[in-house]
Amino acid sequence: MPIKTVVLGAGIVGSAAVWDLVRRGHTVTVADTDGDAAAAVATAHGATPSRLDIADRDALDALLDGFDAVVSAVPYRYGVTVAESAIRAGSHYADFGGNPTVVAAQRGLNVGAIAADVLVIPDCGLAPGLANVMAGLLIDTTSGSARSVQMRVGALPQEPVGALEYQLAFSPAGLINEYAEPCEILEDGRYRTVEPLTRFETVEWEGWGPLEAFSTAGGTSTMCRDREGTVGELEYKTLRFPGHGRIFAALREMGLFSEAGDPSPRTVLIDALDQTLPRGEPDLVLVRVWIEADETTRVLEIEDVHDGRFSALARTTAFPATALIDLVVRGDISLRGVHSMPNVADGALLIEDLRSVGIVVAERF
Repeated sequence: MPIKTVVLGAGIVGSAAVWDLVRRGHTVTVADTDGDAAAAVATAHGATPSRLDIADRDALDALLDGFDAVVSAVPYRYGVTVAESAIRAGSHYADFGGNPTVVAAQRGLNVGAIAADVLVIPDCGLAPGLANVMAGLLIDTTSGSARSVQMRVGALPQEPVGALEYQLAFSPAGLINEYAEPCEILEDGRYRTVEPLTRFETVEWEGWGPLEAFSTAGGTSTMCRDREGTVGELEYKTLRFPGHGRIFAALREMGLFSEAGDPSPRTVLIDALDQTLPRGEPDLVLVRVWIEADETTRVLEIEDVHDGRFSALARTTAFPATALIDLVVRGDISLRGVHSMPNVADGALLIEDLRSVGIVVAERF
């Protein structure tokens, strides 16, 4: 029987997910509120299009019925609704997450997912997602106690322009969410949160640096809770070109992240970013994850660029999820319930699989 998978969302990440699933032999349907966008992606990559109002639960249930798996590339605010629908349909589920509050609510679906004999995996993109798998692999394969595990991840334009030196790689609302919510870390082996747009540092990166790194929300996924008491320090920071983070820190200090009012300052800011920031130019994804344990330091890195078909961010976000969901539906992963990506994926196996799409994780010593 062919594997039937539905991708929700026909944007840049959804389109890449469709391409890779078709490449892997799945029979794929791509659904989007914009029927023309779904049709364009389906025609380009050999899938079947469907128009769907993602807010219509009855229509969502009807669409998902009969699919082996669901890959959701719609905004995170729909994460619980779509995961619930996938469970009712008896379909495995993966999304690109990024919002700790939504992921916490999805974890509450664990009993239902087990009863339905399905696996629900939030946070399956780049960060949260692949970066966490890399961190988990380092923790699990390095001898000695893990004093510190650090993740630095950036999706950047290859040619930065403007004062922000940034282009829109995904929703501006998602960007502001990362810059607005508390950031989870481990410090002295204990869980705590820190303010976003703080803890700045300079990061050297040959060919692209110097860069700045600062605290943002969502990047650690569930790792801080999962590794509390076993890892001394664990932290995620976003990489940007210098100056970017401090501009947004100033906007936050001035109250422009507030959701009060109609329209709210945050709505005005998001609209301004949406209208003024460039899009679609050649991009770059940089990932550096390292562990310090006893006398050992190990580093894993990714440097990925637009491949002529998909942006670096689309590639490194979509392909970890599609690789993982392929392993699940083919029976290589038997776990059921709601679990985060590092707790599901065999890191070495997933990293090796990603070589087939040109995503290379290199180890530095």
